[in-house]
Amino acid sequence: MKGDADEQRLTADIVALATEYGRYGYRRIHALLGNVGRRVSLSVVERIWRREGLKVPKRQPKRRRLWLGDGSCIRLRPQHRGHVWSYDFVEDQTHNGRKFRMLNVIDEFSRECLAMVPLRRFRSNDVIDVLADLFIEHGPPQHIRSDNGPEFVANAVRDWLGRLGVTTLYIEPGSPWENGYIESFNARLRDELLNGEIFYNLVEVRAVTGWWRDHYNRARPHSSLGYRPPAPETVVMPAWPLGSATLRLPARLASEAHIN
Repeated sequence: MKGDADEQRLTADIVALATEYGRYGYRRIHALLGNVGRRVSLSVVERIWRREGLKVPKRQPKRRRLWLGDGSCIRLRPQHRGHVWSYDFVEDQTHNGRKFRMLNVIDEFSRECLAMVPLRRFRSNDVIDVLADLFIEHGPPQHIRSDNGPEFVANAVRDWLGRLGVTTLYIEPGSPWENGYIESFNARLRDELLNGEIFYNLVEVRAVTGWWRDHYNRARPHSSLGYRPPAPETVVMPAWPLGSATLRLPARLASEAHIN
């Protein structure tokens, strides 16, 4: 009887997490259970997942890479933290229909999101301001990768980066797969947050995306990192704002984490 009760509690926890983290599969749910001290095998989570009819999110289609004749990839591969950063814009709008753009910056090796900065309009000087703050905090990277957007290829940005010894890497026009790390990040951001949020102003955008970035860096399991987060600091999941569609841990699981 005790085993049945334990499985019922585990099933309820899995269903609760699947409900809150609607785009996660059973592997990430298994990792989240581990984060709050629930020691259970992946096979058990998969069995319950399938028994309950939970849906695994569709996988992204595979994309071809560009390769040289000798078999080496054109795209420079990151070798360590601070080796290659990449940055790009994501566009969305507030409830009144006004558009905003968000500049996202990631470290390709660690997959850590270093910045998510929303503004109504970006100029080259705004890009420099964001990068300057990051360089002060983390030090400048060896390389920074981007598409050929006007804010990135502007002479002011290129000259400033050149004076700091940062090599600019520009992908071929119309080839977003060459900037796969930031493209993958932007897809997760849109799928897991932007598509489920209504923003009324930029203050709210900054607050909610700040919470999401902290979750992404500190708690979200990444399959490419062995289902570990890029920059973990604690196993306690962050609290999310009431009434928000952002990801949050069910209260009962959070309380169990403190008890355990």
